[in-house]
Amino acid sequence: MSLISIKNLFHEFAKHNEEGEKIGSFNALDDVSMDVEKGDFIAILGRNGSGKSTLAKHINALLYPSAGKVYVADNDTEDDDKLLEIRQTAGMVFQNPDNQIIATVVEEDVAFGPENLGVPGRELRLRVDEALEKVRMTEFAGKDPGKLSGGQKQRVAIAGVLAMKPECIILDEPTAMLDPIGRKEVLEAVHELNRDEKMTVILVTHHMNEVTGADKVFVMDSGKVAAYGTPHEIFSDAAKIKALGLDVPQVTEIADMLREKGVDLGNVIDIPEFVASFKEKFDQVKHGRTSINPEIPAISEKQQKENVTPQLSLKNVSYVYAPGTSFEKKAVDSVSFDIKKGEFVAIIGHTGSGKSTLITMLNALEKPCTGKILYEGSDIQDEDYDRRNLRAKVGLVFQYPDHQLFEETIYKDVAFGPTNLGLTKEEIDQRVRKSLTLVGIPEEQYNDSPMELSGGQKKRVTIAGVLAMQPEVLILDEPTAGLDPAGRDDILSKIDEIHESTGCTIVWVSHSMESVAKHADRIIVLNNGHVEYDDMPLKVFAHAEELEKIGLSVPEATKLMYTLKEEGFDVSPDIITSEDSCREILHLL
Repeated sequence: MSLISIKNLFHEFAKHNEEGEKIGSFNALDDVSMDVEKGDFIAILGRNGSGKSTLAKHINALLYPSAGKVYVADNDTEDDDKLLEIRQTAGMVFQNPDNQIIATVVEEDVAFGPENLGVPGRELRLRVDEALEKVRMTEFAGKDPGKLSGGQKQRVAIAGVLAMKPECIILDEPTAMLDPIGRKEVLEAVHELNRDEKMTVILVTHHMNEVTGADKVFVMDSGKVAAYGTPHEIFSDAAKIKALGLDVPQVTEIADMLREKGVDLGNVIDIPEFVASFKEKFDQVKHGRTSINPEIPAISEKQQKENVTPQLSLKNVSYVYAPGTSFEKKAVDSVSFDIKKGEFVAIIGHTGSGKSTLITMLNALEKPCTGKILYEGSDIQDEDYDRRNLRAKVGLVFQYPDHQLFEETIYKDVAFGPTNLGLTKEEIDQRVRKSLTLVGIPEEQYNDSPMELSGGQKKRVTIAGVLAMQPEVLILDEPTAGLDPAGRDDILSKIDEIHESTGCTIVWVSHSMESVAKHADRIIVLNNGHVEYDDMPLKVFAHAEELEKIGLSVPEATKLMYTLKEEGFDVSPDIITSEDSCREILHLL
Protein backbone atom coordinates (compact mmCIF):
# COMPACT_ATOMS: atom_id res chain seq x y z
CA MET A 1 0.00 0.00 0.00
CA SER A 2 1.34 3.48 -0.94
CA LEU A 3 2.24 5.87 1.87
CA ILE A 4 0.67 8.68 -0.17
CA SER A 5 -1.96 8.14 -2.84
CA ILE A 6 -3.39 10.96 -4.94
CA LYS A 7 -6.33 10.14 -7.21
CA ASN A 8 -7.66 12.51 -9.90
CA LEU A 9 -7.01 15.58 -7.77
CA PHE A 10 -8.46 18.95 -8.74
CA HIS A 11 -8.08 22.20 -6.84
CA GLU A 12 -10.00 25.28 -7.88
CA PHE A 13 -9.12 28.81 -6.82
CA ALA A 14 -11.70 31.57 -7.19
CA LYS A 15 -10.98 34.89 -8.93
CA HIS A 16 -12.42 38.06 -7.36
CA ASN A 17 -12.82 41.64 -8.52
CA GLU A 18 -11.78 44.72 -6.52
CA GLU A 19 -15.08 44.59 -4.59
CA GLY A 20 -14.38 41.02 -3.50
CA GLU A 21 -17.02 39.49 -5.76
CA LYS A 22 -16.26 36.16 -7.43
CA ILE A 23 -15.81 36.68 -11.16
CA GLY A 24 -14.46 33.27 -12.15
CA SER A 25 -12.11 30.48 -11.19
CA PHE A 26 -9.14 28.47 -12.39
CA ASN A 27 -7.78 25.00 -11.69
CA ALA A 28 -4.44 25.15 -9.90
CA LEU A 29 -4.46 21.33 -10.01
CA ASP A 30 -6.10 19.58 -12.93
CA ASP A 31 -6.64 15.81 -12.65
CA VAL A 32 -3.37 14.97 -10.86
CA SER A 33 -2.70 11.36 -9.84
CA MET A 34 0.41 10.19 -8.01
CA ASP A 35 1.51 7.33 -5.73
CA VAL A 36 4.42 7.63 -3.32
CA GLU A 37 5.80 4.49 -1.71
CA LYS A 38 7.35 4.46 1.75
CA GLY A 39 11.05 5.31 1.46
CA ASP A 40 10.74 7.03 -1.94
CA PHE A 41 12.67 10.20 -2.75
CA ILE A 42 10.33 12.17 -5.00
CA ALA A 43 11.23 15.43 -6.72
CA ILE A 44 8.56 17.78 -8.08
CA LEU A 45 9.63 20.28 -10.73
CA GLY A 46 7.66 22.98 -12.48
CA ARG A 47 7.78 26.66 -13.22
CA ASN A 48 6.19 29.28 -10.95
CA GLY A 49 2.41 28.85 -10.93
CA SER A 50 2.49 25.27 -12.20
CA GLY A 51 0.77 23.89 -9.08
CA LYS A 52 3.74 22.44 -7.17
CA SER A 53 3.13 24.18 -3.85
CA THR A 54 -0.63 23.62 -4.09
CA LEU A 55 0.03 19.90 -4.52
CA ALA A 56 2.45 19.83 -1.56
CA LYS A 57 -0.14 21.52 0.69
CA HIS A 58 -2.69 18.84 -0.18
CA ILE A 59 -0.34 16.12 1.07
CA ASN A 60 -0.08 17.96 4.40
CA ALA A 61 -3.89 18.53 4.48
CA LEU A 62 -3.44 22.29 4.44
CA LEU A 63 -5.77 22.33 1.42
CA TYR A 64 -8.74 20.11 0.60
CA PRO A 65 -9.55 18.75 -2.87
CA SER A 66 -12.15 20.45 -5.01
CA ALA A 67 -12.50 16.99 -6.54
CA GLY A 68 -10.57 13.73 -6.25
CA LYS A 69 -8.90 12.21 -3.21
CA VAL A 70 -5.64 12.38 -1.25
CA TYR A 71 -4.70 9.61 1.20
CA VAL A 72 -1.77 9.79 3.62
CA ALA A 73 -1.04 6.47 5.35
CA ASP A 74 -4.56 5.38 4.36
CA ASN A 75 -6.07 8.48 5.99
CA ASP A 76 -8.36 10.67 3.89
CA THR A 77 -7.06 14.26 4.12
CA GLU A 78 -10.67 15.49 4.21
CA ASP A 79 -11.28 13.57 7.45
CA ASP A 80 -10.87 16.23 10.18
CA ASP A 81 -10.48 13.54 12.84
CA LYS A 82 -7.29 12.36 11.14
CA LEU A 83 -5.58 15.77 10.73
CA LEU A 84 -3.10 15.33 13.59
CA GLU A 85 -2.15 11.85 12.41
CA ILE A 86 -1.72 13.08 8.83
CA ARG A 87 0.52 15.97 9.86
CA GLN A 88 2.55 13.73 12.15
CA THR A 89 3.09 11.42 9.17
CA ALA A 90 3.89 14.15 6.63
CA GLY A 91 5.79 17.16 7.99
CA MET A 92 6.14 20.21 5.78
CA VAL A 93 8.85 22.86 5.37
CA PHE A 94 7.51 25.99 3.70
CA GLN A 95 9.23 28.22 1.17
CA ASN A 96 9.11 31.30 3.41
CA PRO A 97 10.52 30.48 6.87
CA ASP A 98 8.73 33.45 8.46
CA ASN A 99 5.51 31.47 8.02
CA GLN A 100 6.90 28.67 10.20
CA ILE A 101 9.05 30.20 12.95
CA ILE A 102 7.12 31.19 16.08
CA ALA A 103 9.48 31.14 19.10
CA THR A 104 11.91 33.83 20.23
CA VAL A 105 14.83 31.43 20.71
CA VAL A 106 16.09 29.08 17.98
CA GLU A 107 16.28 25.91 20.08
CA GLU A 108 12.82 26.57 21.52
CA ASP A 109 11.42 26.88 18.01
CA VAL A 110 12.99 23.57 16.96
CA ALA A 111 11.63 21.96 20.14
CA PHE A 112 8.07 23.25 19.61
CA GLY A 113 6.85 20.44 17.33
CA PRO A 114 8.24 17.40 19.18
CA GLU A 115 7.30 18.96 22.53
CA ASN A 116 3.68 19.13 21.41
CA LEU A 117 3.91 15.48 20.37
CA GLY A 118 4.80 14.61 23.97
CA VAL A 119 8.46 13.74 23.38
CA PRO A 120 10.13 13.39 26.83
CA GLY A 121 12.78 15.87 27.98
CA ARG A 122 16.01 13.92 27.42
CA GLU A 123 14.98 12.71 23.94
CA LEU A 124 13.68 16.19 23.13
CA ARG A 125 17.11 17.66 23.90
CA LEU A 126 18.81 15.06 21.69
CA ARG A 127 16.39 15.67 18.82
CA VAL A 128 16.89 19.45 18.94
CA ASP A 129 20.70 19.15 19.04
CA GLU A 130 20.76 16.59 16.22
CA ALA A 131 18.41 18.63 13.99
CA LEU A 132 20.39 21.85 14.48
CA GLU A 133 23.67 20.06 13.75
CA LYS A 134 22.29 18.66 10.49
CA VAL A 135 21.49 22.14 9.19
CA ARG A 136 24.65 23.86 10.51
CA MET A 137 22.84 25.99 13.08
CA THR A 138 24.17 24.65 16.41
CA GLU A 139 26.02 27.90 17.24
CA PHE A 140 22.73 29.82 16.87
CA ALA A 141 20.75 27.65 19.31
CA GLY A 142 20.35 30.46 21.84
CA LYS A 143 19.78 33.26 19.31
CA ASP A 144 16.61 35.12 18.40
CA PRO A 145 15.31 33.79 15.01
CA GLY A 146 14.08 37.30 14.18
CA LYS A 147 17.68 38.49 14.05
CA LEU A 148 18.82 35.78 11.63
CA SER A 149 19.23 36.12 7.87
CA GLY A 150 16.63 34.62 5.54
CA GLY A 151 18.77 31.56 4.81
CA GLN A 152 19.48 30.96 8.48
CA LYS A 153 15.76 31.16 9.27
CA GLN A 154 15.09 28.52 6.62
CA ARG A 155 17.57 26.16 8.23
CA VAL A 156 15.79 26.63 11.58
CA ALA A 157 12.46 25.81 9.92
CA ILE A 158 13.90 22.62 8.40
CA ALA A 159 15.38 21.63 11.77
CA GLY A 160 11.96 22.10 13.39
CA VAL A 161 10.43 19.52 11.08
CA LEU A 162 13.40 17.14 11.26
CA ALA A 163 13.09 17.13 15.07
CA MET A 164 9.56 15.72 14.75
CA LYS A 165 10.94 12.69 12.85
CA PRO A 166 7.96 12.30 10.52
CA GLU A 167 7.62 9.32 8.13
CA CYS A 168 7.54 11.75 5.23
CA ILE A 169 9.05 15.22 4.91
CA ILE A 170 7.70 17.63 2.28
CA LEU A 171 10.10 20.42 1.38
CA ASP A 172 8.72 23.34 -0.65
CA GLU A 173 11.76 25.12 -2.15
CA PRO A 174 13.68 24.72 1.14
CA THR A 175 17.04 25.82 -0.22
CA ALA A 176 15.96 28.83 -2.30
CA MET A 177 17.58 31.31 0.11
CA LEU A 178 20.64 29.25 1.14
CA ASP A 179 24.26 29.67 0.12
CA PRO A 180 25.70 26.86 -2.08
CA ILE A 181 27.34 24.92 0.75
CA GLY A 182 24.30 25.37 2.99
CA ARG A 183 22.15 24.04 0.15
CA LYS A 184 24.47 21.07 -0.28
CA GLU A 185 24.51 20.26 3.44
CA VAL A 186 20.72 20.44 3.77
CA LEU A 187 20.27 18.15 0.77
CA GLU A 188 22.89 15.73 2.13
CA ALA A 189 21.01 15.66 5.45
CA VAL A 190 17.72 14.96 3.68
CA HIS A 191 19.30 12.20 1.56
CA GLU A 192 20.80 10.70 4.71
CA LEU A 193 17.37 10.63 6.35
CA ASN A 194 15.98 8.98 3.24
CA ARG A 195 18.81 6.45 2.95
CA ASP A 196 19.50 5.56 6.60
CA GLU A 197 16.10 6.05 8.23
CA LYS A 198 13.99 5.22 5.17
CA MET A 199 12.18 8.54 5.51
CA THR A 200 10.04 9.38 2.51
CA VAL A 201 11.04 12.70 0.92
CA ILE A 202 9.01 14.93 -1.38
CA LEU A 203 11.16 17.78 -2.62
CA VAL A 204 9.71 20.73 -4.54
CA THR A 205 12.62 22.58 -6.15
CA HIS A 206 13.88 24.77 -9.00
CA HIS A 207 17.48 23.58 -8.67
CA MET A 208 18.03 20.90 -11.30
CA ASN A 209 21.08 19.47 -9.49
CA GLU A 210 18.89 18.71 -6.46
CA VAL A 211 16.82 16.35 -8.61
CA THR A 212 19.58 14.07 -9.87
CA GLY A 213 19.54 11.88 -6.73
CA ALA A 214 15.76 11.38 -6.68
CA ASP A 215 14.04 8.04 -7.37
CA LYS A 216 11.25 9.64 -9.39
CA VAL A 217 10.60 13.08 -10.84
CA PHE A 218 7.21 14.64 -11.54
CA VAL A 219 7.16 17.73 -13.77
CA MET A 220 4.13 19.99 -13.33
CA ASP A 221 2.78 22.39 -15.93
CA SER A 222 -0.47 24.40 -15.68
CA GLY A 223 -1.74 22.17 -12.90
CA LYS A 224 -1.11 18.89 -14.75
CA VAL A 225 1.64 16.26 -14.61
CA ALA A 226 3.49 17.05 -17.84
CA ALA A 227 6.25 14.46 -17.43
CA TYR A 228 7.14 11.63 -15.07
CA GLY A 229 10.15 9.34 -14.81
CA THR A 230 13.64 8.86 -13.41
CA PRO A 231 16.04 11.84 -13.50
CA HIS A 232 17.79 10.32 -16.53
CA GLU A 233 14.48 9.95 -18.35
CA ILE A 234 13.40 13.49 -17.51
CA PHE A 235 16.67 15.16 -18.53
CA SER A 236 17.11 13.05 -21.68
CA ASP A 237 14.93 15.56 -23.57
CA ALA A 238 16.44 18.95 -22.77
CA ALA A 239 14.31 20.72 -25.37
CA LYS A 240 11.10 19.48 -23.75
CA ILE A 241 12.25 20.45 -20.26
CA LYS A 242 13.26 23.94 -21.41
CA ALA A 243 9.92 24.34 -23.21
CA LEU A 244 8.29 23.77 -19.81
CA GLY A 245 10.24 26.73 -18.39
CA LEU A 246 12.86 24.57 -16.67
CA ASP A 247 16.47 23.67 -17.26
CA VAL A 248 18.91 20.75 -17.13
CA PRO A 249 22.01 20.29 -14.93
CA GLN A 250 24.98 22.21 -16.29
CA VAL A 251 26.94 19.04 -17.12
CA THR A 252 23.93 17.82 -19.13
CA GLU A 253 23.93 21.16 -20.98
CA ILE A 254 27.66 20.78 -21.72
CA ALA A 255 27.08 17.22 -22.97
CA ASP A 256 24.30 18.52 -25.25
CA MET A 257 26.66 21.18 -26.66
CA LEU A 258 29.28 18.53 -27.32
CA ARG A 259 26.69 16.29 -29.00
CA GLU A 260 25.91 19.12 -31.42
CA LYS A 261 29.63 19.19 -32.28
CA GLY A 262 29.69 15.45 -32.96
CA VAL A 263 30.86 14.23 -29.53
CA ASP A 264 28.14 12.04 -28.01
CA LEU A 265 28.70 11.27 -24.33
CA GLY A 266 25.23 9.82 -23.85
CA ASN A 267 22.69 10.86 -21.24
CA VAL A 268 24.76 12.21 -18.33
CA ILE A 269 23.28 14.16 -15.40
CA ASP A 270 26.18 14.58 -12.96
CA ILE A 271 29.95 15.01 -12.96
CA PRO A 272 30.93 11.36 -12.21
CA GLU A 273 28.79 10.14 -15.13
CA PHE A 274 30.24 12.83 -17.41
CA VAL A 275 33.84 11.94 -16.52
CA ALA A 276 33.27 8.19 -16.95
CA SER A 277 31.68 8.71 -20.36
CA PHE A 278 34.37 11.17 -21.44
CA LYS A 279 37.16 8.74 -20.49
CA GLU A 280 35.63 6.17 -22.80
CA LYS A 281 35.25 8.70 -25.65
CA PHE A 282 38.80 10.02 -25.18
CA ASP A 283 40.16 6.47 -25.34
CA GLN A 284 38.27 5.86 -28.60
CA VAL A 285 39.71 9.03 -30.17
CA LYS A 286 43.23 8.31 -28.87
CA HIS A 287 43.27 4.84 -30.41
CA GLY A 288 41.68 5.91 -33.68
CA ARG A 289 38.41 4.08 -33.16
CA THR A 290 36.53 7.33 -33.76
CA SER A 291 37.45 10.79 -34.97
CA ILE A 292 36.00 14.26 -34.67
CA ASN A 293 36.73 17.54 -36.45
CA PRO A 294 34.36 20.11 -34.96
CA GLU A 295 34.30 23.88 -35.26
CA ILE A 296 35.59 25.06 -31.88
CA PRO A 297 33.76 28.09 -30.41
CA ALA A 298 35.68 31.19 -29.36
CA ILE A 299 36.47 31.87 -25.73
CA SER A 300 34.12 34.14 -23.81
CA GLU A 301 35.53 36.53 -21.24
CA LYS A 302 34.19 39.45 -19.22
CA GLN A 303 36.40 42.49 -18.94
CA GLN A 304 36.53 44.88 -16.00
CA LYS A 305 35.98 48.61 -16.48
CA GLU A 306 39.33 50.37 -16.50
CA ASN A 307 40.33 53.97 -15.71
CA VAL A 308 36.85 55.04 -14.65
CA THR A 309 36.22 57.40 -11.72
CA PRO A 310 34.71 55.60 -8.71
CA GLN A 311 30.97 56.17 -8.36
CA LEU A 312 30.67 54.57 -4.93
CA SER A 313 33.54 54.27 -2.47
CA LEU A 314 33.57 52.42 0.85
CA LYS A 315 36.36 53.27 3.25
CA ASN A 316 36.80 51.01 6.31
CA VAL A 317 33.05 50.57 6.70
CA SER A 318 31.74 48.53 9.65
CA TYR A 319 28.24 47.81 10.92
CA VAL A 320 27.24 46.24 14.24
CA TYR A 321 23.77 44.97 15.10
CA ALA A 322 22.46 45.52 18.65
CA PRO A 323 25.75 46.97 20.00
CA GLY A 324 26.28 46.61 23.72
CA THR A 325 23.71 43.81 24.09
CA SER A 326 23.92 40.02 24.28
CA PHE A 327 22.75 39.98 20.63
CA GLU A 328 25.65 42.13 19.41
CA LYS A 329 26.93 41.01 16.03
CA LYS A 330 29.42 42.64 13.67
CA ALA A 331 27.81 42.15 10.24
CA VAL A 332 30.30 44.24 8.22
CA ASP A 333 33.90 44.63 9.36
CA SER A 334 36.30 47.26 7.92
CA VAL A 335 35.19 46.88 4.30
CA SER A 336 36.82 49.03 1.61
CA PHE A 337 36.28 48.98 -2.17
CA ASP A 338 35.31 51.22 -5.09
CA ILE A 339 32.55 50.65 -7.64
CA LYS A 340 33.11 52.32 -11.00
CA LYS A 341 30.41 53.88 -13.14
CA GLY A 342 28.85 51.34 -15.53
CA GLU A 343 30.21 48.23 -13.79
CA PHE A 344 28.17 45.04 -13.34
CA VAL A 345 29.28 43.88 -9.87
CA ALA A 346 28.11 40.71 -8.15
CA ILE A 347 28.39 40.40 -4.36
CA ILE A 348 28.48 36.81 -3.13
CA GLY A 349 29.00 35.25 0.27
CA HIS A 350 27.68 32.59 2.61
CA THR A 351 24.37 33.15 4.40
CA GLY A 352 24.96 35.78 7.11
CA SER A 353 28.20 37.07 5.53
CA GLY A 354 26.93 40.67 5.54
CA LYS A 355 25.79 41.08 1.92
CA SER A 356 22.30 42.49 2.56
CA THR A 357 23.54 44.72 5.38
CA LEU A 358 26.25 46.10 3.12
CA ILE A 359 23.94 47.06 0.26
CA THR A 360 21.43 48.81 2.53
CA MET A 361 24.24 51.18 3.51
CA LEU A 362 24.94 52.08 -0.11
CA ASN A 363 21.85 54.29 -0.30
CA ALA A 364 21.85 55.28 3.39
CA LEU A 365 19.00 53.06 4.55
CA GLU A 366 21.47 51.96 7.22
CA LYS A 367 24.28 54.09 8.63
CA PRO A 368 27.80 52.68 9.11
CA CYS A 369 28.93 52.41 12.71
CA THR A 370 32.43 53.36 11.53
CA GLY A 371 33.97 54.33 8.22
CA LYS A 372 32.69 56.36 5.26
CA ILE A 373 30.64 55.77 2.12
CA LEU A 374 31.20 58.26 -0.69
CA TYR A 375 28.92 58.82 -3.67
CA GLU A 376 30.78 60.65 -6.44
CA GLY A 377 33.27 61.85 -3.85
CA SER A 378 30.79 63.14 -1.24
CA ASP A 379 30.22 61.52 2.16
CA ILE A 380 26.58 60.39 2.20
CA GLN A 381 26.46 60.66 6.00
CA ASP A 382 27.35 64.36 6.13
CA GLU A 383 24.64 66.34 7.90
CA ASP A 384 23.92 68.52 4.88
CA TYR A 385 23.98 65.65 2.34
CA ASP A 386 20.69 65.23 0.43
CA ARG A 387 19.94 61.57 1.13
CA ARG A 388 16.54 61.77 -0.57
CA ASN A 389 18.33 62.70 -3.79
CA LEU A 390 20.82 59.86 -3.16
CA ARG A 391 17.99 57.32 -3.02
CA ALA A 392 16.72 58.59 -6.36
CA LYS A 393 20.19 57.95 -7.80
CA VAL A 394 20.96 54.69 -5.97
CA GLY A 395 17.89 52.44 -6.26
CA LEU A 396 17.51 49.29 -4.16
CA VAL A 397 15.32 46.31 -5.08
CA PHE A 398 14.67 44.15 -2.03
CA GLN A 399 14.91 40.36 -1.94
CA TYR A 400 11.19 39.91 -1.22
CA PRO A 401 8.99 41.92 -3.64
CA ASP A 402 6.07 41.85 -1.19
CA HIS A 403 8.13 44.16 1.04
CA GLN A 404 8.17 46.76 -1.75
CA LEU A 405 4.74 46.50 -3.43
CA PHE A 406 1.76 48.22 -1.81
CA GLU A 407 -0.39 50.13 -4.34
CA GLU A 408 -3.72 49.01 -5.86
CA THR A 409 -2.41 48.71 -9.41
CA ILE A 410 0.91 48.04 -11.13
CA TYR A 411 0.83 51.50 -12.72
CA LYS A 412 0.29 53.29 -9.39
CA ASP A 413 3.04 51.26 -7.72
CA VAL A 414 5.63 52.16 -10.36
CA ALA A 415 4.41 55.79 -10.38
CA PHE A 416 4.87 56.20 -6.61
CA GLY A 417 8.56 57.14 -6.72
CA PRO A 418 8.41 59.60 -9.63
CA THR A 419 5.31 61.22 -8.07
CA ASN A 420 7.30 61.94 -4.91
CA LEU A 421 9.96 63.61 -7.05
CA GLY A 422 7.38 66.28 -7.91
CA LEU A 423 7.30 65.51 -11.64
CA THR A 424 4.44 66.47 -13.95
CA LYS A 425 1.78 63.87 -14.89
CA GLU A 426 3.26 63.65 -18.38
CA GLU A 427 6.79 63.02 -17.04
CA ILE A 428 5.48 60.42 -14.57
CA ASP A 429 3.51 58.63 -17.28
CA GLN A 430 6.53 58.59 -19.58
CA ARG A 431 8.77 57.12 -16.87
CA VAL A 432 6.22 54.50 -15.80
CA ARG A 433 5.63 53.27 -19.34
CA LYS A 434 9.33 53.22 -20.20
CA SER A 435 10.22 51.28 -17.03
CA LEU A 436 7.42 48.73 -17.43
CA THR A 437 8.39 48.23 -21.07
CA LEU A 438 12.03 47.66 -20.05
CA VAL A 439 11.04 44.85 -17.66
CA GLY A 440 8.51 43.31 -20.08
CA ILE A 441 5.16 44.12 -18.41
CA PRO A 442 2.51 44.65 -21.16
CA GLU A 443 0.16 47.64 -21.10
CA GLU A 444 -2.93 45.47 -20.63
CA GLN A 445 -1.61 44.56 -17.15
CA TYR A 446 -1.06 48.13 -15.93
CA ASN A 447 -4.32 48.20 -13.96
CA ASP A 448 -3.88 44.72 -12.45
CA SER A 449 -3.12 44.36 -8.75
CA PRO A 450 0.60 43.70 -8.17
CA MET A 451 -0.37 41.39 -5.30
CA GLU A 452 -1.98 38.90 -7.72
CA LEU A 453 1.11 38.50 -9.90
CA SER A 454 3.46 35.52 -9.98
CA GLY A 455 6.77 35.74 -8.12
CA GLY A 456 8.70 36.59 -11.28
CA GLN A 457 6.24 39.28 -12.36
CA LYS A 458 6.29 40.86 -8.89
CA LYS A 459 10.07 41.12 -9.08
CA ARG A 460 9.84 42.75 -12.50
CA VAL A 461 7.39 45.33 -11.14
CA THR A 462 9.64 46.14 -8.16
CA ILE A 463 12.56 46.63 -10.57
CA ALA A 464 10.36 48.89 -12.73
CA GLY A 465 9.42 50.93 -9.66
CA VAL A 466 13.10 51.62 -8.98
CA LEU A 467 13.92 52.20 -12.67
CA ALA A 468 11.19 54.84 -12.87
CA MET A 469 13.34 56.92 -10.53
CA GLN A 470 16.01 56.79 -13.29
CA PRO A 471 18.78 55.67 -10.91
CA GLU A 472 22.44 55.83 -11.79
CA VAL A 473 23.08 52.72 -9.66
CA LEU A 474 20.66 49.76 -9.49
CA ILE A 475 21.15 47.44 -6.50
CA LEU A 476 19.38 44.06 -6.56
CA ASP A 477 19.24 41.74 -3.55
CA GLU A 478 18.75 38.14 -4.76
CA PRO A 479 16.43 39.15 -7.65
CA THR A 480 16.10 35.55 -8.91
CA ALA A 481 15.63 33.73 -5.58
CA GLY A 482 12.63 31.41 -5.70
CA LEU A 483 12.13 31.78 -9.46
CA ASP A 484 11.95 28.92 -11.93
CA PRO A 485 14.78 28.73 -14.52
CA ALA A 486 12.75 30.50 -17.21
CA GLY A 487 11.84 33.26 -14.75
CA ARG A 488 15.47 33.50 -13.62
CA ASP A 489 16.77 33.79 -17.17
CA ASP A 490 14.06 36.31 -18.01
CA ILE A 491 14.92 38.57 -15.05
CA LEU A 492 18.67 38.35 -15.73
CA SER A 493 18.22 39.07 -19.44
CA LYS A 494 16.12 42.12 -18.49
CA ILE A 495 18.86 43.27 -16.11
CA ASP A 496 21.43 42.83 -18.91
CA GLU A 497 19.20 44.90 -21.22
CA ILE A 498 18.81 47.62 -18.58
CA HIS A 499 22.59 47.67 -18.05
CA GLU A 500 23.25 47.98 -21.78
CA SER A 501 20.46 50.44 -22.65
CA THR A 502 20.75 52.82 -19.67
CA GLY A 503 24.43 52.47 -18.81
CA CYS A 504 23.57 52.35 -15.11
CA THR A 505 25.83 50.60 -12.63
CA ILE A 506 24.53 47.22 -11.42
CA VAL A 507 25.25 45.83 -7.95
CA TRP A 508 23.76 42.36 -7.64
CA VAL A 509 23.65 40.04 -4.61
CA SER A 510 23.35 36.38 -5.59
CA HIS A 511 23.84 32.80 -4.41
CA SER A 512 23.90 31.36 -7.95
CA MET A 513 27.50 30.80 -9.00
CA GLU A 514 26.50 29.80 -12.55
CA SER A 515 24.47 33.01 -13.05
CA VAL A 516 27.21 35.19 -11.58
CA ALA A 517 29.80 33.61 -13.89
CA LYS A 518 27.61 34.30 -16.90
CA HIS A 519 26.49 37.88 -16.23
CA ALA A 520 28.84 39.79 -13.89
CA ASP A 521 32.11 41.41 -14.93
CA ARG A 522 33.38 41.62 -11.34
CA ILE A 523 32.78 39.65 -8.13
CA ILE A 524 33.20 40.81 -4.53
CA VAL A 525 33.27 37.89 -2.07
CA LEU A 526 32.23 38.56 1.52
CA ASN A 527 33.16 36.25 4.39
CA ASN A 528 32.01 37.05 7.93
CA GLY A 529 31.79 40.73 7.09
CA HIS A 530 35.21 40.94 5.39
CA VAL A 531 36.09 41.21 1.68
CA GLU A 532 37.77 37.89 0.87
CA TYR A 533 38.20 38.37 -2.91
CA ASP A 534 37.50 41.18 -5.37
CA ASP A 535 38.28 40.41 -8.99
CA MET A 536 37.04 39.20 -12.36
CA PRO A 537 34.85 36.04 -12.20
CA LEU A 538 37.55 33.89 -13.82
CA LYS A 539 40.09 34.87 -11.18
CA VAL A 540 37.69 34.61 -8.23
CA PHE A 541 36.50 31.12 -9.20
CA ALA A 542 40.13 29.98 -9.51
CA HIS A 543 40.01 29.82 -5.68
CA ALA A 544 37.66 26.82 -5.69
CA GLU A 545 38.98 25.17 -2.54
CA GLU A 546 39.06 28.42 -0.55
CA LEU A 547 35.55 29.37 -1.65
CA GLU A 548 34.19 26.03 -0.50
CA LYS A 549 35.77 26.53 2.93
CA ILE A 550 33.84 29.79 3.40
CA GLY A 551 30.44 28.36 2.44
CA LEU A 552 30.45 29.04 -1.29
CA SER A 553 31.11 27.03 -4.40
CA VAL A 554 32.12 27.41 -8.03
CA PRO A 555 30.04 26.87 -11.19
CA GLU A 556 29.48 23.21 -12.04
CA ALA A 557 31.44 23.81 -15.27
CA THR A 558 34.46 24.74 -13.14
CA LYS A 559 34.00 21.67 -10.91
CA LEU A 560 33.93 19.52 -14.04
CA MET A 561 37.24 20.95 -15.27
CA TYR A 562 38.89 20.41 -11.88
CA THR A 563 37.66 16.80 -11.84
CA LEU A 564 38.98 16.13 -15.37
CA LYS A 565 42.31 17.72 -14.37
CA GLU A 566 42.50 15.42 -11.32
CA GLU A 567 41.83 12.46 -13.63
CA GLY A 568 44.96 13.36 -15.61
CA PHE A 569 43.44 15.23 -18.56
CA ASP A 570 45.30 18.29 -19.84
CA VAL A 571 42.52 20.86 -19.41
CA SER A 572 42.54 24.31 -17.90
CA PRO A 573 40.59 24.56 -14.64
CA ASP A 574 40.06 28.29 -15.32
CA ILE A 575 36.66 27.68 -16.92
CA ILE A 576 33.39 29.15 -15.60
CA THR A 577 30.75 28.71 -18.32
CA SER A 578 29.20 25.84 -20.26
CA GLU A 579 30.38 27.33 -23.55
CA ASP A 580 34.00 27.50 -22.44
CA SER A 581 33.84 23.95 -21.00
CA CYS A 582 32.67 22.72 -24.39
CA ARG A 583 35.48 24.63 -26.12
CA GLU A 584 38.15 23.27 -23.73
CA ILE A 585 37.01 19.65 -24.16
CA LEU A 586 36.90 19.97 -27.95
CA HIS A 587 40.46 21.35 -27.92
CA LEU A 588 41.56 18.33 -25.86
CA LEU A 589 39.96 15.90 -28.32
